[in-house]
Amino acid sequence: MDEFKAAWWLPGPHFPTLWAALARPRSSLRTQLERLELADGDFIDLRWTGSSAGPIVLVLHGLEGSPRSRYVGAILERIERRGWGGLLMLFRGCGGKPNRLNRSYHSGDTGDLEFLLSTLVKRYPTRPIMAIGYSLGGNVLLKYLGQSATNSKLTAAAAISVPFDLGAAADRLNRGLSKLYQHYLIRSLKNKIRMKFSTRSAPLPLDKIARWNDFRSFDDNVTAPLHGFTDVDEYYTHSSCRQYLRSITTPTLIIHSKDDPFLTTDAIPKSNELSFSTEMILTERGGHVGFVCGRNPLKPRYWIDDCLIAWLGNLYDHL
Repeated sequence: MDEFKAAWWLPGPHFPTLWAALARPRSSLRTQLERLELADGDFIDLRWTGSSAGPIVLVLHGLEGSPRSRYVGAILERIERRGWGGLLMLFRGCGGKPNRLNRSYHSGDTGDLEFLLSTLVKRYPTRPIMAIGYSLGGNVLLKYLGQSATNSKLTAAAAISVPFDLGAAADRLNRGLSKLYQHYLIRSLKNKIRMKFSTRSAPLPLDKIARWNDFRSFDDNVTAPLHGFTDVDEYYTHSSCRQYLRSITTPTLIIHSKDDPFLTTDAIPKSNELSFSTEMILTERGGHVGFVCGRNPLKPRYWIDDCLIAWLGNLYDHL
């Protein structure tokens, strides 16, 4: 894998973050929809692409991600081009329609991932399954790997721009220009909650939702009670993946930038917190799910895609 060299024309942490999220062309890749029924009566939507043979690469998106997220389409295109099968798992309520239950999805919910992986193993017993998780999806993935340890159903995994400590991430997003990301994400979450409970009784005082404008207040009043946590502190404590990293036995790659505007540097795990099967690439620059490189602004390169495909490909070739 080539060493990451940040684009000179995107200085600081915010320009590469916003460029990758807003300026990168959307993929025109066509995917096949599958609705997977869950044991509790709810559902998640899946988007399939690529080969029906060889490995399956499962993609887990970030907070409020969707098939239209630029990084999602880009990596699915690369997976298909490699001749692998690509599968996007959309967290509950992220497929374009509200999910059926009052609960939604959150940063520490590994149950739906476990259910999906069990389903895939039964359907395709001879196909290796690898996974890529971005941001919130990366936290879910790493927590699952640590919880399952030697019982992981994955052959390999990679996680990018992970909020390893959710409390630290919430505090960072409530400071400086990072408040812009917080505002955008909280607004999206609020709209989704209002839409879901527009036709049924809400278990929350929705008349107060306008007050919950930062992650701590939103998670304390919405995320925590909807998902069975006493309060925001219990939610963050139980859901942060950092405490599970030492237990990972699946070959795993973590990519993170020190200047990620979603997380403080003290929340980045140290080398002694990682298991023997985990490799971390820690860059000086790159932003959040950015990692844009190239000398010419008219021909940008997205290093993260090259890195992920090369790393997963090397592992698959040596199975």
